[in-house]
Amino acid sequence: MTTITYREAVRSGLREALKRDPRVFLMGEDVGKYGGTYACSKGLLDEFGPERIRDTPLSESTFVGAGIGAALGGMRPIVEVMTVNFSLLALDQILNNAATLRHMSGGQFNVPLVVRMATGAGRQVAAQHSHSLEGWYAHIPGITVLTPATVTDAQGMLLAALQEPDPVFIFEHAYLYSMEGELEGSRPAVDISRAAVRRPGNDLSLITFGGSLWKALAAATQLAQEGIEAEVLDLRVLRPLDTGTILTSVRKTHRAVVIDEAWRTGSFAAEIAAQIMEGAFYDLDAPVARVCSEEVPIPYPKHLEEAALPQPDKIVKAVRRLLG
Repeated sequence: MTTITYREAVRSGLREALKRDPRVFLMGEDVGKYGGTYACSKGLLDEFGPERIRDTPLSESTFVGAGIGAALGGMRPIVEVMTVNFSLLALDQILNNAATLRHMSGGQFNVPLVVRMATGAGRQVAAQHSHSLEGWYAHIPGITVLTPATVTDAQGMLLAALQEPDPVFIFEHAYLYSMEGELEGSRPAVDISRAAVRRPGNDLSLITFGGSLWKALAAATQLAQEGIEAEVLDLRVLRPLDTGTILTSVRKTHRAVVIDEAWRTGSFAAEIAAQIMEGAFYDLDAPVARVCSEEVPIPYPKHLEEAALPQPDKIVKAVRRLLG
């Protein structure tokens, strides 16, 4: 086991991918000379050169489109979009090209593209840079949506994504970059099709993903002091969703709280709740509860930002209400 930061795990994954396969290259804003907005590509330009670590103009539609073209031409591009809100500028390329070309060509073309982007709030970067839009992308057929929450997944999911024949979108919660964790020395292949139980329990299921995983685990620790054993389920993959593992957990615990940093209305948490209602309704002892962000643009002041986001104490209160 090695203790590293999430940021270092991403960089390690990028370096290993570049060494493994000469078709792999990284492109995006400030990924080269600056070393990445979150320092995930620091040092890679010196190691691999400007042909494989490419700084791009501030034009997301252009460089995501270039990544799609490179993938169609046989390369294995990793496209970094600085933050999730900027990815909206490339939504036409993502929705109408990357996600559809295999279908529209009758299987003649693949787009083996990996797109990484920072997501989430909690860093006081105000309303324009604090979105959690993973659920939007999970709505689109034709792409895989990953939300690594641990250092092992931050490295391993990237490497696994590069083996996929179709587009994979990786959402890295920016609050996690400085988080330390244990990287498994043997580095087994990461399964990018399954959810993971991060803490077993029998009294209820806390279902979440990305940056909210650690809040759910903190809440579970607090609940354990009150004699409530919560099972914490890390979805890890939003599309295709591992509904089987969700239903297995709920059938065991008979209660569920879904934690999602997105806004409650139209959130991915609503999709999870619907899946539970459709697949495990008669196993439930109480309605599915949700803990989401408040229905406001994420505030800049720290105390207001914290109040707007899911927090361990909000999760604990939701569980207490659920248990009566």
